[in-house]
Amino acid sequence: MRMTRSDSAAVSALATASLLATLLQTLTVPILPELPSLLDASPTDVSWVVTSTLLTGAVTTPVSGRLGDLYGKRRVLLLTMTAVLVGTVVSACTSSLWPMVVGRALQGAAVGVIPLAYGLARDQLPPERIGGSITLMSATLGVGGAAGIPLAGVVAENFDWHLLFWGSAVLTLLCTILLAVTVPESPGRAPGRFDVAGTGGLIVGLTLLLLPIVNGARWGWGDARTVGCGATAVVVLLVWGWHQMRTQAPVVDLRVAARRPVLMANLATLSTGFAVFAMFFVFPQILQAPRSTGYGFGQSLVASGLALLPNGLVALLLTPLAARTITRHGPRTALILSAMLIVAGYGYVLLRRDGVADIIGASIAVGAGAGISGAAAAKLITDAVPVTETASANGVNALMRLMGSATGAALLAVILAHAALHAGPAPLPSESGLRTAFLVATGAAVVGMVCAALVPRSRSDSVVARGHRAPGKFGRAGARP
Repeated sequence: MRMTRSDSAAVSALATASLLATLLQTLTVPILPELPSLLDASPTDVSWVVTSTLLTGAVTTPVSGRLGDLYGKRRVLLLTMTAVLVGTVVSACTSSLWPMVVGRALQGAAVGVIPLAYGLARDQLPPERIGGSITLMSATLGVGGAAGIPLAGVVAENFDWHLLFWGSAVLTLLCTILLAVTVPESPGRAPGRFDVAGTGGLIVGLTLLLLPIVNGARWGWGDARTVGCGATAVVVLLVWGWHQMRTQAPVVDLRVAARRPVLMANLATLSTGFAVFAMFFVFPQILQAPRSTGYGFGQSLVASGLALLPNGLVALLLTPLAARTITRHGPRTALILSAMLIVAGYGYVLLRRDGVADIIGASIAVGAGAGISGAAAAKLITDAVPVTETASANGVNALMRLMGSATGAALLAVILAHAALHAGPAPLPSESGLRTAFLVATGAAVVGMVCAALVPRSRSDSVVARGHRAPGKFGRAGARP
């Protein structure tokens, strides 16, 4: 069954929203070194501009999905986009630290768009078209992340830095209008009420968990704040898990999350999220390092960003092939293939780094693997959970990807800091440190491959491939009790 014109318009709008969500995450990367002077604040305080975005994104992803399942995905999607728009305008209007932190925190809610978009695709489309649409959305996530840095760099180098946020505000407004016009509401609703206590516990637990991960290198890994936050996070999350198992309408259904396909898909996403982040963390350092280091290529910020842009574009161009792989061979096979591509990319750069072209080639392999991984994991989870849990289950998966990235940032920063060429305000990593970082990233991808292989084969994959499932329109596609 072919998608109608209205279906195609809705998918395009949802893919655009996904692209915008990741583009906003990288918006401040080019101006991070200048933010202390731009905001008249200390580097320690300025770190909250990044931390607030990460914390809000971590909390929003599972909560927005649950709210969407309960009260309507389109409604929650538009409210989320409105919050992002308000945050972007606040950031555009300020040159002070704490209004900027508030604005960036609201922008972090953009990550919550991703599980809602996946859930709406399941509700809107015929079953045989769901995999391809989710693959397209996953590919746009990579494009947004890859394009954000060079685009923001060009703006920051040639215009007032506030234009970054004014331009983003215009894009967010246009995207919100497009979503309102093209995306219909899901008629189905999950039973029960919103779990306020569970949401509060999740917010506190994730915040306490992420704070030492993000700030541990600066605080010191043995510092009382690092140890205290980590230990308290464990206690809070254990109590939260106990509450989730006892409540009838949990914010995260741990029974569903414990199902083997969902659990293995989430673990694979956590591992590949770690592995993929190494590309964005380490490759720019190689490209920008001076040639005197023996491994650097002396590229500017914009040039290094442009060098990594092809990885997102190739992932987008591979969308038809990735969708065909998921449809014909199942998301499990596609998830294994994605991890193999990431391993191949890091294997190549471990063996050969003679020119910028080698870095670009390796990043293309890793980016292609990342795009396929996101689509395959989302399809696995979508097939494994009831239709009333689609958005919240994909929200947890998006959270796993974010946690993998945050953990990768912390561990890789430690690895490179302990293998610096020299001390100073901006020490450069040694080549041995870079090699260690690549080996760790490769190991994470291998773990993701093993987790993908442990996903049980599903009979539904072959049924979908043969087109035996009855096509359905909005609210009926792929519905299960």
